[in-house]
Amino acid sequence: MRYILTFLTAVMLIAGCSTNEGDVKDNGKTAILMVHFGTSHDDTRALTIDALNARVKEEFPECDVFEAYTSSIIIKILKKRGIEKNTPAEMLEKIHSQGYRKVIVQPTHIIPGKEYKDLASEVEEAKPRFEEIKLGKPLLYSIEDTRAVIDHLAQRHATESPSHHVLLVGHGTEDPANALYCQADYMFQAKDYSNFHVATIEGFPSIENAFQVLKNGGAKSVTLVPFMFVAGDHAANDISVEWKQAMESFGLKADVKMEGLGQVPQIQDIFIQHLKNAF
Repeated sequence: MRYILTFLTAVMLIAGCSTNEGDVKDNGKTAILMVHFGTSHDDTRALTIDALNARVKEEFPECDVFEAYTSSIIIKILKKRGIEKNTPAEMLEKIHSQGYRKVIVQPTHIIPGKEYKDLASEVEEAKPRFEEIKLGKPLLYSIEDTRAVIDHLAQRHATESPSHHVLLVGHGTEDPANALYCQADYMFQAKDYSNFHVATIEGFPSIENAFQVLKNGGAKSVTLVPFMFVAGDHAANDISVEWKQAMESFGLKADVKMEGLGQVPQIQDIFIQHLKNAF
C-alpha cells in the first residue's frame, strides 16, 4: 500500500508541474493573424485596416481572424485613447494560449523590407508552439504582383491631360528591398504609363529625382498619391505638406489624393490571394 501511495503521489506531482503546452487544448480551427504597421488616424484605419480585416473574415469564414500592429509608437498612442492593440509576438502567444495549432500570418507590408524580415523572425521563433505556422507575402513580392499593382493604379488614377502626372510616394528604406519601388517606377514607363512615377520619402527615388523626371516629362501639374497601405502620418504631414509645397516651389501645380492602398479593392484582392497561397 505504501508503494502504491508513493506512486500516486508522484503522478500527482508530475501532473501538477505540467507545462502550459500540455494544458492547451486543440480547438481544431485555423487562426489568421493580420499584421499591420498600424495608424493613429481613425478615418484611414477604418477604410484600410478594418476594411481588409472584414474582407478576410468574409473570405475565410472557417477561420478565426486576429490582428496585430508592428509599430510600438502607434500602439502607445492608441492605448492612451483606450484602444488596445497587440504586437505580433503578443498575439501569437494569445493565439497559442487559446488552443490554435495552425496559424497563417498575413502582413500588409508593401515590400519585403526590414519590418517584413523582423516579422519573419518572429514567426520562426513561434514555430515550436504550433503544429503549423506560415507567413504570407507582402504586396510587392513577385514581378506579377508589381505588374498587377501598377495596372490597377494606372486605371484608378488615369489622367486625360499629358501634362498632368501622378506621383506615387512610398515610405522608402535602406533595405535592398527598396529596389522594388524602382521596379514599379520602371514598369510604369515600360507599360507606357509615361505620366506615372514612383518616389520615396526615405529611399530612392527621392523627391529631387522625382522632380527631375517630372520636368523632363513636361509635367505642368501633379497629383501626389500615397504608395502606402494607409494614408496616415506620412500622407498627412510629409506628402500633403512638405512634398506638395516642394512641388509648388518647383513651379508645378500640385494636389494630393489622400487614399491609402488598402482602400483599393483590387489591392485588397492581392493581399487576400497571398493569404490563400499561404494555406
